[in-house]
Amino acid sequence: EVSLVESGGGLVQAGGSLTLSCAVSRFPLGDTFDDYGIGWFRQAPGKGTERISEIVITDGVTYYADSVKGRFTISRDNAKNTVYLHMNNLKPEDTAVYYCNADTFGRYYWGQGTQVTVSS
Repeated sequence: EVSLVESGGGLVQAGGSLTLSCAVSRFPLGDTFDDYGIGWFRQAPGKGTERISEIVITDGVTYYADSVKGRFTISRDNAKNTVYLHMNNLKPEDTAVYYCNADTFGRYYWGQGTQVTVSS
């Protein structure tokens, strides 16, 4: 099964920056990194899961939720099978567990999550 490993979370002051990484591996036979869309989701305490960004690996098309548009940037490194989420001007309301998700042709895979805490 596809493996996604997030890293880069931590504690940062409001206005600061963090970069999250999502390393993808263990593709099923016949799959490659290019076959996937990789998304970032987050879940804040007591709230539902929010889809915040996604990138289509093959063509680089991106999506951003309004809540992060202009502050977060998603990028990919095809050679490393890794997607990054560059987060700038962080706000306390960005505090959440951040998960990456890989999807292709109706199959979905999740990482274990990484905690981001933004202090005011």
